[in-house]
Amino acid sequence: MIAIDLGSNTFRAIEMACDTFEVIGEFERVVRTADGLHQTGQISEAAVKRIIEAAEEAKKVLDFSQKVVAVTTEAIRKASNSQAVLDTIADCTGIKFRLISGEEEAKYTLLAVISRLEKLGLQCDTFVMVDIGGGSTEVVFYDHGRVLIKSFPVGILTVAQAYGSLEAIQEALPKLMKSISDHVNQSKAEGFTPDCFISTAGTPTTIAAMKLGMNYQTYDPQKINGTQLTREDLKRELDRLLALDEKERQKLVGVGREDLIAAGVLIFDQLYHILDFGLATVIDDGLREGVAIAECRQLNIHEIFH
Repeated sequence: MIAIDLGSNTFRAIEMACDTFEVIGEFERVVRTADGLHQTGQISEAAVKRIIEAAEEAKKVLDFSQKVVAVTTEAIRKASNSQAVLDTIADCTGIKFRLISGEEEAKYTLLAVISRLEKLGLQCDTFVMVDIGGGSTEVVFYDHGRVLIKSFPVGILTVAQAYGSLEAIQEALPKLMKSISDHVNQSKAEGFTPDCFISTAGTPTTIAAMKLGMNYQTYDPQKINGTQLTREDLKRELDRLLALDEKERQKLVGVGREDLIAAGVLIFDQLYHILDFGLATVIDDGLREGVAIAECRQLNIHEIFH
């Protein structure tokens, strides 16, 4: 089956064999769905065109003759023209996206992360997971099956476009992320005391790849999974990224991402501070993998975690 995640910045698809849960193929394109959303409140025609082009490219790479389950997240949730956008995409590509809530998004991602942790043999019965997306950040506390999930409208694309310079972003983040800090404090008061800090999505995986000496073309998710990052790693790789010219940045992190990863690193670093962790374990698997696993296992995502 095919699972697709249309995020605020990226179109990600995966083909999974449901009998073995083996990943047969994957596809990813930066489409910047939320580009301009902060200013206009709408998904632009240019973004819709990029999404449709990405879908057509994906069809050349993956076998779309089988079942396709497609979900979309924060950018479409916020846009005033969301239904018209989804109708246009469906008319042009045949792919019908389902708009999911931040809680559903977090549950699918959590399912994928738990599955990957088991495969890696990493024992984390109590952990906090953060998923830093283009338009939102999900914070999930997991304690022996007990789950607390909350989604926050803080994402790398929307923050970068709202504040512009890294200096302005850094100055704004403590206030912008205060709701996350309050939520973390409340979660700890309710008895959630995580032993591990798990991070997923583009910013952590990109920094992990840089630490391991990879670039966008040589990126290997199997080597990324389980990589550990310190706050010092973030600072070192951010300094290295900012020292490069635009062409070299694009080679390192991918076209359309070079101006966003830096903003993502600042958000990520603030999360280390809020969560009071000095070390994070990076997992490449995310929403699309969770959707595929749930579909293959015929799971109702609302019934898995409570």
